[in-house]
Amino acid sequence: MDFKEIIGAFLVLFAIIDITGSIPIFLSLKHSGNKFHPFYAAIISLGIFVAFFFLGDAALHLFGVDIQSFAVAGSIVLFIMAFEMILGVEIFKTESGAGGSTVVPIAFPLIAGPGALTTIISLRAEYADINILTALMANIVLDYIVLRYIDKLEKLLGATLISILRKFFGVILLAIGVKLLSTNLGGIIQNL
Repeated sequence: MDFKEIIGAFLVLFAIIDITGSIPIFLSLKHSGNKFHPFYAAIISLGIFVAFFFLGDAALHLFGVDIQSFAVAGSIVLFIMAFEMILGVEIFKTESGAGGSTVVPIAFPLIAGPGALTTIISLRAEYADINILTALMANIVLDYIVLRYIDKLEKLLGATLISILRKFFGVILLAIGVKLLSTNLGGIIQNL
């Protein structure tokens, strides 16, 4: 284990996952009646990351999907969520049952999104597997803490600031979706 590599991988994953930037999205989901379980969201995200880390390319090829198509699909989900936040409309309907939005959209694509999944495979070219997995685990623990204490974060930030942040991060989320779409759609078109 190399502490310097762990820190490097942690920072890259932290920037891509952007859990702090997703706080307004989690609050928006919560206020629209969507229920989620922080522990399960963290475990499911970790499972997605680890599975993708070891089997990503093979799994996508098994379904006949390339990484670019996967990223474009994730960008569409991000577009929908961004429009909800910016316009104050509900497109993702509240799901009945215990899970609510734990898996979609929280575990995927908010935490384990196409950008983060692609990044985790790319990190293998620079860092040792054990260091990447350690950095990933640290990020997942941080994600769990944010989700677990979302109510306290809401009280700390206040309703007005949350409303402003929700709109602002809705635009940021839309921009991320546009970037994901434009970066990957060109490759798909070129392959046709």
